Amino acid sequence: MELDYPIKKIIDDKGFIIDSTYEKQIDEKLVKEFYFNMMRIRTFDRKAINLQRQGRLGTYAPFEGQEASQVGSALALGPNDWIFPTYRDHGATLTYGADMVRALLYWNGRVEGCVPPEGKNIFPPAVPIATQLPHATGAAWAEKRKGTKNATIAYFGDGATSEGDFHEGLNFASVFKVPVVFFNQNNGYAISLPIEKQMNSATIAQKSVAYDMPGIRIDGNDCFIVYFETKKAFDYARSGNGPTLIEAVTWRTGAHTTADDPSKYRPNEQGMNIVDPLSRLEMFMKNYGYWDEKWIKEVKKKINNEIEAAVEGMEQFPPPVVDDIFDHVYAVMPAHLAEQKESYLTHLRGKAK
Repeated sequence: MELDYPIKKIIDDKGFIIDSTYEKQIDEKLVKEFYFNMMRIRTFDRKAINLQRQGRLGTYAPFEGQEASQVGSALALGPNDWIFPTYRDHGATLTYGADMVRALLYWNGRVEGCVPPEGKNIFPPAVPIATQLPHATGAAWAEKRKGTKNATIAYFGDGATSEGDFHEGLNFASVFKVPVVFFNQNNGYAISLPIEKQMNSATIAQKSVAYDMPGIRIDGNDCFIVYFETKKAFDYARSGNGPTLIEAVTWRTGAHTTADDPSKYRPNEQGMNIVDPLSRLEMFMKNYGYWDEKWIKEVKKKINNEIEAAVEGMEQFPPPVVDDIFDHVYAVMPAHLAEQKESYLTHLRGKAK
């Protein structure tokens, strides 16, 4: 099946174009948009890890190595599309317009971190594995019934393919031909479990056959193929043809979370011939005359200023409200929770005296 689903790519590991299909659509504006967003989310990711180590942020899920997959796919969305992320796709949501202060608040356990900017259809991060796939399908079906051209994208990892929600989401989307793109980032490991122990299939893309939908396998470290193939899948969805399954083969360089030690179960990266997606884009820019040292320095300064301002905004945010623990679970709060809430508030009032 790997022969039936080869890994498609536009640039090779040295940053040279090897597939000219989309070459005429690659211009300076697009290249710089890729670079800015990939550098932005990498800098954010590294800053967040440092903040966690300093005790200024809670447990954090890094994504370094997956920037091309997240930026390339997010830039393919239209302004009114829906994005359904996992807990590791804040790079994609930031690219799509999520607020950076609120992204940091999310990793400090704040409910405000789940609130998207006005007019942006960004679903809260899904921590339970694969639950966002039926949600994305439902939102896409709603858009179809309303007669819009809006579509949805659902991000998920290789481990999610073992969940029932994966089958239910793809099956429902296929039956009703809803406009959704299922975007898998195949990192090779579901926490500590290698993919060969996760499934017997040679690829994730081949699972599309069971649902009679297009399935493709792409190099998830090539931002160009990610962007153009995701855009193609969105065009297919908007035309009423239904869903597409995309497998982006990538590699996350860091731990599953800041509470994890990947050295206990993952091989050493040395000798694995892994080309960092940002380095690969930089090589492309130098190969084809897009590299501008002055612009690069300005971009990095702009990004650093934005991130430092976001950290300051997060740390100056008003203290959390205790009510948030109780008020957003049920439409009508059960009596036992109402009793707990009142008991705790009474305790706080007593401490304040």
